[in-house]
Order: sequence, then structure tokens, then C-alpha cells
Amino acid sequence: MDIHSATYVISSPDHTKCPAPDRPEYAFIGRSNVGKSSLINMLSRNERLAKISRTPGKTQLINHFNIDNSWYMVDLPGYGFAKVSQAQRKKWEKMIEDYLRRRDNLVHVFVLIDSRHSPQKLDLEFVDRLGEWQIPFSLVFTKADKENQRTVSANVKAFLTKMREKWQFLPQHFVTSAEKKMGRDQILDLIGSMNEETREEEDV
Repeated sequence: MDIHSATYVISSPDHTKCPAPDRPEYAFIGRSNVGKSSLINMLSRNERLAKISRTPGKTQLINHFNIDNSWYMVDLPGYGFAKVSQAQRKKWEKMIEDYLRRRDNLVHVFVLIDSRHSPQKLDLEFVDRLGEWQIPFSLVFTKADKENQRTVSANVKAFLTKMREKWQFLPQHFVTSAEKKMGRDQILDLIGSMNEETREEEDV
């Protein structure tokens, strides 16, 4: 599958203000500064679609992008937030949880993890929470071009090993580089197949 058009739609303060849930939706989330905007721009081949900031925690709303007038890509605020107040942090956490658990047309979540680092407690806790909420997700290891391949492979393996302590079945995972377009086709093929499944279910 490829993307032919991608346009910004709206930034919403909570799930009730999001666009009508009339098409499949795929959310992207990760710790602050994990490379979310860069990945979304790489997938859409539109470097200006999602705003890239050097300041962690810049995404504070639920951002919807219309893809080929047939599905939505959603940029969620990062967890493990930047330097913000406790009250603001709680507000973001509730906004993210409500969206993930109550958005009827959410098909899949892509959890972004920085491949340059060994397993982080925050990431492991977040995927465990998705498991508790029974939300389907994949892992996307980002910034693979910023570190040597041996280190990247070791970090990916270590993360999956940590997950095996609690998980019987591991989610699908991708190793990506926004600069080198690495992992793009694989992620879009997965979204394409899930879009097809969603259409078939609607036709039944």
C-alpha cells in the first residue's frame, strides 16, 4: 500500500471532539522526543504534515490526518511528558487513556520506542497497560540510523526479552529510520491489510 494524499484535519483536546468515527484510525504514540512526527511525515511522504519540534512534549492535543480520504493517522501526545506540572500531566494521561479506550474506530496503535536505548521502564509499563485494556498494538523502534546496527539489534532483542517476562505472545515489531525511509513499506502494508479486514467486516 502507498499513500497518495495526506492532509491535516484537526487537533482535539479530547476524544469527544475528534472527527466522526467513520473510517479506520491508526494512532502513533511514544515517549516525548521519540521521533513521532518524523515517522508520520516519512510514512506520508510529506515532510510538513506533522510539526517537528526539538522541544519534547510539543504535541499536546490529538492530531488527526486524513489519508487518501479513507483512513486517519493520529498523532498522540507523548507519555513520560516533558517538564510540565503534575496537574497538566494528569490531564494528558486522562486524555490519552480516554481516547485509546473509547475511540470506536481505533483499529491499531503503533508504540514508538527509541532503538538507541536499552529497555525503558516507562515504555514497558505503557505496553503492559495496552495489554490490560486489550488494545491491539505494534512496536516501532525508531532512529535506527542514529546508532550502529549491533546496538540497535541488541536493544530491540532486550526489549522483547523483557516483554516475554509477562507476555505469552509478542506483538509485531518494526525497526525504522525516518531519514532512510526504513520500515515504511512494512508498516504501510500492515495498515493496508488491516484496512482490508475492516472493510470485509463492515460488508458482512
